[in-house]
Amino acid sequence: MRAFLLMVLYVALHSGSCNNSQNSIDMLMDHVLVLRTPDIASSKFSVPLTCGEAYQDQPVFWKKNGKEPRIPLKGNQVQVPVEETNGGKYTCHLSPDGQYLNHTLVLVQLTSDKNVILKEKQHGHHAAEHIHCAAHNYNGSYHCTWERTESRSGAAVLLVKAARDSEEILCELDADSSGVRCHHDSCLKYKEEQHPIVITVYIHSAARLEAYATSFYLRDIVRPQKLPNLRYEDDVFHWDMPDSWEKPCTFYSLQYQVKVIQRDGTETGEIIEQNQYRPNVSFKKYGFQVRAQDRYTKGPWSEWSHYEVKRNKHH
Repeated sequence: MRAFLLMVLYVALHSGSCNNSQNSIDMLMDHVLVLRTPDIASSKFSVPLTCGEAYQDQPVFWKKNGKEPRIPLKGNQVQVPVEETNGGKYTCHLSPDGQYLNHTLVLVQLTSDKNVILKEKQHGHHAAEHIHCAAHNYNGSYHCTWERTESRSGAAVLLVKAARDSEEILCELDADSSGVRCHHDSCLKYKEEQHPIVITVYIHSAARLEAYATSFYLRDIVRPQKLPNLRYEDDVFHWDMPDSWEKPCTFYSLQYQVKVIQRDGTETGEIIEQNQYRPNVSFKKYGFQVRAQDRYTKGPWSEWSHYEVKRNKHH
């Protein structure tokens, strides 16, 4: 019944409650209305709210953000003026301090690119982005993260949508609401990806709503974990593949970047395909680093693993 009432409300809103043709009002999800405008400073909306069909003949009273409005709102259906970002949570009750009946969250979204809630950050050689996604292998699980700006540190995540080619993907929000873990059961590990994964995060600070989206192929975000068990035996370095990396290794092959770092900071290195390396050096003290990358997709590199050689002793 509430979904039906919201749909009736949606139709009513689009019949002329916005102050210009560039403004629009949409139902994002149950109990959430979004007022979209290109210019918050000059936006004016008249928003009709309905408590519920069952309360048509009841003495309904309204509150905004838990308080009675300066101009009291009474009745099952009311008109709420919203200017700039002056939205909020509207609740209806049987009396001024009576039983809660229903609610609608009214948010305002700027349709331009003037976002202020999440930071835009650069990761590695990728272009700056608001949402960063990474995976350790091709099993369909990945983690996307974001960071709020200092002035909007209390912003709340309202909704996260994830899909591939119209198929919804299951995601779980992190405890601190600064990331989401997703798993795509239909991930085809041994076939070429035909469609990108699309992630959209809806986050609001007070009544201001912003939407951030990113799209990617899994092959572009798979980053091997740090190489474990780096060791030095008989002048040869050895290391293991990460436990999280896909097997068989003949299909999900890695390549390795190795570096030898002299005490004066001079570096020499190369790309190899074996998980062992014999450096051609004559000095006894130097540093060694190695990291891994998917050999075929040339995706992100893993973190460096380090080893210090000092007078042929193991450290």
